[in-house]
Amino acid sequence: MAANPGFPLVLDVRGWPVLVIGGDEEASEKSQRLLESGARVTVISPTLDEPLRLLAASGKIIHRGRHFRETDLEHAILILNTIRGDREFAQMLSAKSREKRVLLWSVDYPEASSVTMPAVVVAGHVRVAVSTSGVAPALSGFMKEDLERILDPEFIDFVEWLGQLREQAKANEPDVEKRRALLHDALDGFRFLGKVRYPKVWLERQAEMVTIKQPDTGK
Repeated sequence: MAANPGFPLVLDVRGWPVLVIGGDEEASEKSQRLLESGARVTVISPTLDEPLRLLAASGKIIHRGRHFRETDLEHAILILNTIRGDREFAQMLSAKSREKRVLLWSVDYPEASSVTMPAVVVAGHVRVAVSTSGVAPALSGFMKEDLERILDPEFIDFVEWLGQLREQAKANEPDVEKRRALLHDALDGFRFLGKVRYPKVWLERQAEMVTIKQPDTGK
């Protein structure tokens, strides 16, 4: 599949109906993230794992204990298909969702999806999305793990403080330029620094390429 950088954006799903197809761990994780974002979640699956059963029992999600029907598309703005290993179903969903103009994400089938889902790092109010345009999905996971270690509790407190400072400035300083200067001063000296450590196999490859490119002096 060719690389597809897409058009990155954040979708506001608060109060909007979203379908999750499937009832396993993947569906559970996606449903929880949707609920945290304020979506109205309907899960379609004959069976549910324990976390989803608890969400259904508490009324936090709607559960349809059956397989997907085309009529399920009528009111949804987004579908998350978490069923693995069924390319035919994913392609059918792709055709139907485009017909109904509904956004679709299918796990393992980016070619049958109209949206992609990057790896997301959550640190308090901060969200960092990591995507490799579909070229190296596993790399996104590695980067997410390292970013989660870097964006530690102190960073979360720092962002919270910046938010409080901004609200105070809005309340106490009517001049827009002075407010902007105050907030810029609060960030003076902040830098997000890091260094990439490459795996051994890559370093060996690079060394081989250097050797190949060296000119033959004939000595």
